[in-house]
Amino acid sequence: MLTPKCKFDSLIEFFRNVLQKLPDKRTGKNTRYGMEDAALSAFSVFFTQTPSFLSYQRTMAATKGRSNAQTLFGVHQVPCDNQIRDLLDGVKPQCVFPVFEEILHLLEQSGELEALRSFGETLLVAMDGVEYFSSHSIHCPECSTQTAKDGTVRYFHGAVTPVMVSPGRSTVVPMVPEFIVPQDGTNKQDCEIAAAKRWLATHAETYRSMAITVLGDDLYCHQPFCEALHFHSFNFILTCRPDSHNTLYRHLDRIALPTVICKRWTGKTEETSTYRYLNQVPLRSGDDALLVNWCELTVTRADGKQLYKNAFATSHLISDQTVSAIVQSGRTRWKVENEHNNTLKTKGYNLEHNFGHGKQHLSSLLATFNLLSLLFHTLLDLLDDKYRLLRQHLPTRKTFFDDLRALTRYWVFESWDHLLTFMIEGLELQIPPNSS
Repeated sequence: MLTPKCKFDSLIEFFRNVLQKLPDKRTGKNTRYGMEDAALSAFSVFFTQTPSFLSYQRTMAATKGRSNAQTLFGVHQVPCDNQIRDLLDGVKPQCVFPVFEEILHLLEQSGELEALRSFGETLLVAMDGVEYFSSHSIHCPECSTQTAKDGTVRYFHGAVTPVMVSPGRSTVVPMVPEFIVPQDGTNKQDCEIAAAKRWLATHAETYRSMAITVLGDDLYCHQPFCEALHFHSFNFILTCRPDSHNTLYRHLDRIALPTVICKRWTGKTEETSTYRYLNQVPLRSGDDALLVNWCELTVTRADGKQLYKNAFATSHLISDQTVSAIVQSGRTRWKVENEHNNTLKTKGYNLEHNFGHGKQHLSSLLATFNLLSLLFHTLLDLLDDKYRLLRQHLPTRKTFFDDLRALTRYWVFESWDHLLTFMIEGLELQIPPNSS
């Protein structure tokens, strides 16, 4: 078990121990490369954001007798790219889910999860779907399909990616994903909401004690999913649009709604925030309709121009004193897009790039390694003083990874701590106390 004082090398060692249990389809003596070596090799590409990392390390091992793949990531022997894909194709991503849970436990031990708590002392978990593979020709049995009007079929992979978020903080904590894949025993194509329900059924017991409020867009704001959240003792704040909740909004139109108005000066103009709310509103028609609490925020400028308008359905009781905080929490849902999905797509992780599709689980396993690399970086940013110092003093994350790419191509470092120390000393920064 990891502890809050653990170093990156300890984390990699824990990761390696998990990977040693991966299923291996090989028989006989054809086992030159360990499954853990193949998996850690793939992970190192995502972590360093260097597509050619393994090629560099094979050259380094040939010329220097060892490489950073060995010293930083614990890879004993680096397989070739095709061997990595072949070895990992039969491995389900669920095999590495314990790493997510252990890191979450580590963040809880260190007090970092407490720092993320928001309204009602709950942790906000934003749910959203994301595609990570798309092709009109390459496909596998786990692909979802979309047929255009002209008959062209698009094959794609997607997942629901729950992320812990907090208002006012850019830090997001990726959690165990749920992949959108055809399910045994049904002819219906899998979808985002069905995957989200499976995630609840599988992981609610693990996370229930953390006191969670689920955030989601209007797709999630319907009775079956809200009932599932209730069943698993999760709170929710979900976007609630008029065009998909006719019964709820007809009910609101008949009642004078409690209203809270706040004004603030932005330095250039005055903005007015108007909050309206009502408790115990039917989410749909029928005697069995779930009663939810509803709130709305409209932001206008002094000249009457509307700057923002959105509404939410929630399980939290709303009052004049709580409506602003509930809305702020609901608006934090966008961080799953801005700080997570877009980061994975555009900030060096290249989530949508086809690193290898395979015939079974390769695509989803590599996507999981990509999510884990972001989680590892988040953990380092929260708990590693040297890493945080470097990220603060280098102008952009691109600069950091460009430097990492160059350094690991030309020098062998004894450990992750050695690499960070080398970079800090090169920038003539003071090493943080108690970080050795």
